[in-house]
Amino acid sequence: MSNNRSAEYLASLLRELCALPRETEWVEFKSNDAEPAAIGEYISALANAAALVGKERAYLVWGVRDEDHAVVGTAFDPALARKGNEELENWLLRLLEPRLDFRFFTLQVGEHRAVLLEIPCAARHPVRFSGQEYIRVGSYKKKLRDFPEKERALWRTFDQTSFEEGTAQERATADEVLRLLDYPAYFELVGRSLPTDRDGILAALASDRLIHPSDAGGWDITNLGAVLLAKRLNAFRGLRRKSVRVVQYKGADRTETLKEQEGGKGYACGFEGLVEYVDGLVPANEVIEQALRKSVPMFPKLAVRELVANALIHQDFFIGGAGPMVEIFSDRIEITNPGEPLVDTRRFVDSPPRSRNETLASMMRRFGICEERGSGIDKVVFQVELYQLPAPLFENPRESTRAVLFAYKSLSAMGKEDRVRACYLHACLRHVTRKEMTNTTLRARFGVKERNRSVVSRLLGEAVEAGVIQLADPSAAPKFRQYVPFWAAPGGGLA
Repeated sequence: MSNNRSAEYLASLLRELCALPRETEWVEFKSNDAEPAAIGEYISALANAAALVGKERAYLVWGVRDEDHAVVGTAFDPALARKGNEELENWLLRLLEPRLDFRFFTLQVGEHRAVLLEIPCAARHPVRFSGQEYIRVGSYKKKLRDFPEKERALWRTFDQTSFEEGTAQERATADEVLRLLDYPAYFELVGRSLPTDRDGILAALASDRLIHPSDAGGWDITNLGAVLLAKRLNAFRGLRRKSVRVVQYKGADRTETLKEQEGGKGYACGFEGLVEYVDGLVPANEVIEQALRKSVPMFPKLAVRELVANALIHQDFFIGGAGPMVEIFSDRIEITNPGEPLVDTRRFVDSPPRSRNETLASMMRRFGICEERGSGIDKVVFQVELYQLPAPLFENPRESTRAVLFAYKSLSAMGKEDRVRACYLHACLRHVTRKEMTNTTLRARFGVKERNRSVVSRLLGEAVEAGVIQLADPSAAPKFRQYVPFWAAPGGGLA
């Protein structure tokens, strides 16, 4: 059982709940009724109801009399409770979908003992217990499917609720805000002088919705504020698994790890350090230039920087137990974030930008950490072509998005898939910059000499056959042929 709430906080919270005139959709009082299945159903009902009425959390309280909300004590002890041979908390977690970060707290009120179950509100979709969704109707627990109007309203709520607006730390004092957040980094990133007084600092943070006044006094630190400026992300329970993990492997597979490091800071205040750390681990290639041997990074630093920023910004924060990851191999670097891509991976270069976390993306752009809207992947492809590397790969393994940069290969060493992907992304890049793709431009991309233009003609033929590019004008003579991505051709669409 985890417990990071102070006794004073819990006592104050219980007094507030007991002061409610009656049970609400987001609070349920019990004396000793602690049947495991009923608890699971209440978790589902209260989590869904809390989301519907705009509450961050819901509460199930034992030891409080329902009629007058007097504290009478309870014999229920969640630490000892079991379902069969399984601990109650593990049993509940196993049957909840998604797995909620609920927490039991035990507190003493005079000579009476009370138990408080804190339940986060539902996010993205209704919470189920044992395959069934529940909701509160007044003070009663009901099956959600029996109340279609509430189900529709709940889904509308999910569409309107963003991660950034959530609360990472509630009721923090002014001193705690300044202790938890790297506020000097904020003023440096926005190019403002640090105010001389505490109130000026807090007002500035509040103006960007990084904190806001708490209804119960003090300040609530928003998820936006914490994920950008946390001195230590693990100081915020809900963000502990959102740190960036960097892993370096010895070879081209995951059998032997050389280094593994998890970032501790918020994304904005820790970004430059993260990029420098990754850059220091990336292998270098030695080249001879004007009779001098020098080392150059295996991957363009700007491309790595942009892909790391994208992984931070576009991740799905509501997927529990997963965070962004950078994996460095001897022949490639893979940058992965939780969450399915919102656009087809084949259309990353040309599609209008979409983000689950638009406020976070806007702040990262304002801080100068990522490119303006829609230009980031263009820059990545341009840098890869400048270095004459194999084309980047964008893919979506289950519930995640991954970008892969590959080390240098000669054209002759590239497989057909690499060659076709390179042709396609070259066509995309040329098209979005309003330039034509020709045999000449593709030769320049691969560093192929004029006398070998027939080699590039074969590459273009492979890409046409694969359906990823098409002739802009099928009637043009071979010498004057121009190519466009499949989606830009007359009548083009998804292949």
